[in-house]
Amino acid sequence: FWRVRNRCYSILIHLKVIYRMNYKNLTKFIIFSLSLSFVSTFLKAENLEEVYELALKNDPLLKAAEASYRAGKENKVQGRSGLLPNLSVSGSTNWNEYRVMDQIIDQYNSNNYSARLTQPVFRMDKWFQFRRGKALTQSAEAEFAYQQQETMIRVASAYFNVLNSIDSLNAAKAEEKAIGRQKDLAKKRFEVGLAAITEVQETQAAYDLTVVSRISREAQLDSAREGLTSIVGKDITLLSPLIDDFEISLPDPLDRENWVTLGLKNNFQLQSARLQRDAAKHSARAATSNHLPQIDIVGRATKSTSKQGKFGGFIQNPLFGIEQDTRQYAIQVNIPLYAGGSISSSRRQAFANYDRAKEQTVYTERSTIRDIRSNHFGVQTQVANVTARKQALASAESALEATQIGYEVGSRNTVDLLDSQKRLFQAQRDYASSRYEYIIAMLRLKASVGSLNPGDLISISNRME
Repeated sequence: FWRVRNRCYSILIHLKVIYRMNYKNLTKFIIFSLSLSFVSTFLKAENLEEVYELALKNDPLLKAAEASYRAGKENKVQGRSGLLPNLSVSGSTNWNEYRVMDQIIDQYNSNNYSARLTQPVFRMDKWFQFRRGKALTQSAEAEFAYQQQETMIRVASAYFNVLNSIDSLNAAKAEEKAIGRQKDLAKKRFEVGLAAITEVQETQAAYDLTVVSRISREAQLDSAREGLTSIVGKDITLLSPLIDDFEISLPDPLDRENWVTLGLKNNFQLQSARLQRDAAKHSARAATSNHLPQIDIVGRATKSTSKQGKFGGFIQNPLFGIEQDTRQYAIQVNIPLYAGGSISSSRRQAFANYDRAKEQTVYTERSTIRDIRSNHFGVQTQVANVTARKQALASAESALEATQIGYEVGSRNTVDLLDSQKRLFQAQRDYASSRYEYIIAMLRLKASVGSLNPGDLISISNRME
């Protein structure tokens, strides 16, 4: 309602101005308005959803994670290949010279072509390698899902870091302007004999500190913008801020152990660790199977031709120029018995790697539980922090008004007024920062239980101006 009322009021003012203009001024006004509208289309503020879409296209860390995922998917294909037929072909052509006492008795060309087909029948090592590759592929999928969630958090953190820096800079500029006015007032009061020189010095010192603070905030804003640019790959001039009545709520459900149960089931890092453990287990079983018999069906077809005229230079070759076709079918059995100790060593190494993977999974599970509980408590803390900061801001505003009145009637001095102004601007910065910290805490909680998705960023984006 208030936005509509203000918009209508603005239109009435413009109409009143136009009515008072002559034709020439009216033309200038229209050109200026169109130019302003044209420029504003290029200065459109980008919200969190739009920035996230840019990150999906340009973030190098996400692209690297995607490449790792594509590489990890091939483990399943490579493991499966050991169970499928293996076909190979080969060929050769040879030029032959038969000499006796450096005299050429016969010279001829011979060709040979062969094809070999092998089908594993009983290969336990290949079976466990296939299961290992399948587990590694699923682990790569879980790891990529985790990296996608980390990208959402990095984008949101960089986005709100810029907004927080902007809010801090605006507060620093307002503080500098307010204390600057106080400094000028103190000088005028001193010039007419209503204030001591100490008042001028105190306001000057306070003003100098605000200038330093403003410069520091400008540097922080520049650094924050660079951090966001490194993710999205372009400079973003304007960002959409949060609405004033952005909803702050406690985690749902409030019971922490419900979140822990959900995280133990869906946390992507924990899923990846468990699948890595399973892959190590199958690798150890494959190493154990290296002592078992290996049975394959083998088929081979060979074709050869020879232009050899005489055997030994004397006996005529009856197969001169005739293509010979040979076919072989076999069941091949191989039983590894001893390979210098390498098979037993490989088995011990594989089981040691399996033990390591098990312990890493236990550590990841405990870390997941710790992170979920910490993030759950962090969200509750941030909710209380936002509420307290909002109340502190209201109190600081009231305190400044009271101090201003007291300063005007002489019951408060300049130091009291400067302190009240500093507390107000600090309260503004703290309140703005607390809202951003709440959002990041909530995103981290959802990520720790594996439920964070782009819809969460879109929901936040819809509550921006």
